Amino acid sequence: MSKRLQVLLDEAEYRQLEELAQRDQVTVSDWVRRALRQAGQRQPSVDAGRKLEAVRAAVEHDYPTADIDQMIREIEQGYTEER
Repeated sequence: MSKRLQVLLDEAEYRQLEELAQRDQVTVSDWVRRALRQAGQRQPSVDAGRKLEAVRAAVEHDYPTADIDQMIREIEQGYTEER
């Protein structure tokens, strides 16, 4: 279902939108919808505080590690072994 959004702009702002839409050969409505989608996609899906909290919690643990080259060899070896 579509919803209507009303935004009031002064004449100069609207003229600017018209020019931008004309450059892209789309209607003002299409241009605005596209701009809103792009702006929404630039927003992080999780706030930075939660991400930092997760990273800080993870570094407190003592995870096993290995030499990266050895790990890659073992992974590749697993692909070639017969089952």
